[in-house]
Amino acid sequence: MYLNMQKYIAIIYNRTFSRFTQQELPACKPILTPGWVITAFILVGVVFIPIGLASLFASKRVVEIVDRYDEDCIPQSFKNKTLGYIQDDKTNKTCTRSLVVPKLMKSPIYVYYQLSNFYQNHRRYVKSRSDQQLRSKDGEWKTTNCEPESLMGDKGPIVPCGLIAWSLFNDTYKFSVNDTTLDVNKNNIAWDSDRKHKFGSDVYPKNFQSGGLIGGAKLNSSIPLSEQEDLIVWMRTAALPTFRKLYGKIEHDLEANKTITVTIHNNYNTYDFGGKKHLVLSTASWIGGKNDFLGVAYLAVGGICLFSAIAFILVYVLVPRPLGDPSYLSWNRNPAGRWK
Repeated sequence: MYLNMQKYIAIIYNRTFSRFTQQELPACKPILTPGWVITAFILVGVVFIPIGLASLFASKRVVEIVDRYDEDCIPQSFKNKTLGYIQDDKTNKTCTRSLVVPKLMKSPIYVYYQLSNFYQNHRRYVKSRSDQQLRSKDGEWKTTNCEPESLMGDKGPIVPCGLIAWSLFNDTYKFSVNDTTLDVNKNNIAWDSDRKHKFGSDVYPKNFQSGGLIGGAKLNSSIPLSEQEDLIVWMRTAALPTFRKLYGKIEHDLEANKTITVTIHNNYNTYDFGGKKHLVLSTASWIGGKNDFLGVAYLAVGGICLFSAIAFILVYVLVPRPLGDPSYLSWNRNPAGRWK
């Protein structure tokens, strides 16, 4: 009995007091000497500052035109009843805007619509879709998460179902310069992975926007969802309440000081929730669209690192101290304060 107890205790001891539990395994334990710290800060500064300058210059070269039109496209007689105007099918919602090109815009020129105060990231809104239905015809009846836009009475399921598809953006834009129409290419505006894997080529719209309350754009029932790129772009929900989505591309250069005439069909209802609508025309650089934040962030981090490196060099030169000097330990600096 005594021997068995000893064996049991030995097993428990070996399991509890191993090299792993006692943190005695071989490990790299770098010592951050002043030389290493200063060198690391200098390297980060030398690398980050050129990247920041290149990013900032690339962003500055992007030419962007942003025009808010939701307020100006309301007739004067409807200024105090915007909701009634946008919900009335009989009102003329055509609006003409003039945009001046500030600098040469080389093709392709990307056309975006920007919405503000629209929370696509709301939990119930994000869940209101059926990926199985979008992906394959066999999932047509899988509409559990799509309420209240799931079924059309005895006619069967709504395809695509859910509030995301139901609220599809439906403003349209037409562009011209000197009475010459600028074609907007709407091909390849969605991600390839979405077209090929998330939206089926055998899935066609069915019972869509045929209820009493119309939410947004209608879809062509003879075109499969994999080719309806406006829907695919819209279905990739945004993380923030202000977002841009690609409408199309203008594949012509626009000279500086030219006036672009835009004919807008102002159909989408953002007035009910205090939203804003902008039309955005933008070129692109190697870092994408206009965004100064990335360049400023790199410059700030690089500048802070170089400043820290200089500060450490001054401290190291003016107030040197031996590495690992035990006299700086608290019990050596104040021997009387030690416990007895």
